[in-house]
Amino acid sequence: MSALSILYLGTGGGTSRDRANAYRRMGHEVLHLDPRSMLPASVWIDRLLWRVGGGLLSHWTCKALAARLAGTHYDLCHVDSGEYITPAALGLLRRHCAKVISYNIDDPYGPRDGRRFAAYRAAVPHYDLVVVVRALNVPEARALGARHVIRVNMSADELKHAPLVLSEADRAEWASEVLFIGTWMPERGPFLAELLRLGVPLTIRGARWQRAPEWPQLAAAYRGPAVFGADYAKAIQGARINIGLLSKENRDLHTTRSLEIPALGSLLCAERTPDHKDMYSEGREAVFWADAAECARQCLELLADESRRAAMAAAGQRRVHANRDFNEPMLEKVLGALRAASA
Repeated sequence: MSALSILYLGTGGGTSRDRANAYRRMGHEVLHLDPRSMLPASVWIDRLLWRVGGGLLSHWTCKALAARLAGTHYDLCHVDSGEYITPAALGLLRRHCAKVISYNIDDPYGPRDGRRFAAYRAAVPHYDLVVVVRALNVPEARALGARHVIRVNMSADELKHAPLVLSEADRAEWASEVLFIGTWMPERGPFLAELLRLGVPLTIRGARWQRAPEWPQLAAAYRGPAVFGADYAKAIQGARINIGLLSKENRDLHTTRSLEIPALGSLLCAERTPDHKDMYSEGREAVFWADAAECARQCLELLADESRRAAMAAAGQRRVHANRDFNEPMLEKVLGALRAASA
């Protein structure tokens, strides 16, 4: 496929930046703009977004985009997330971009985020292609007027989630038996507290855990806030087993961890869901559970059988590559769907 000029609108960090960089690795020319950076720095902007949605910010967004895009034209605009992009902003983007697509890793149709995605939902009918990561989002997007919708898996990144060579110092710093990396959510505290009660040698890293009602039981397992970049990879590689928890309010059936953990060569131990069962062979490439008791039993059995644990982790790594659950193949699929929709 010939190289495209792509305007990429999305957060400057995290998985958004990974996808922008994946486009570059695929040979495309990318201008990456963060819509939030075009708005006033005040915390009130963020509060407005969550309480009333991006519509009230449209004047600022459109003014900033018009100034930044004057005299330019792109083959494609990829809007990542899209909470600031109103129908008016999309109209402006169309004057500078031949095609405009939406990709959203969150659940903008669900109840968790209140009014945060109100502008996104209003803009759905105006995209050339809407890309979602949950099967139930497909009919929801169509009900809002989406012309073309595809569903893809979330994805790991070819570079960011390639295994690192760990030094002895790294292994000493990041070694753990069973690890959970993630933010506290109300359903997660009781689950992890139960794992500890059942004897699982658990390590927790992430934000807001001091808010958990179960903090007195969890504190001894806590090793600090969220980790990113190379430290994130080292933490996952240093763990013999990695727990994958879902966000119930986000209606998750898999998360990026579902791909990143096996990609980094570690063993995924996650909730048994249709998505996870489609991704991996249970008991051979990953471990699944229905509740904390089953999770604890699986962890303790595998910790006592290193050869089986290591073989399963290696098989999961082979499977995530066979499934091509990485950014570049995912974006190839998106561009192919856009070509088909435009034919």
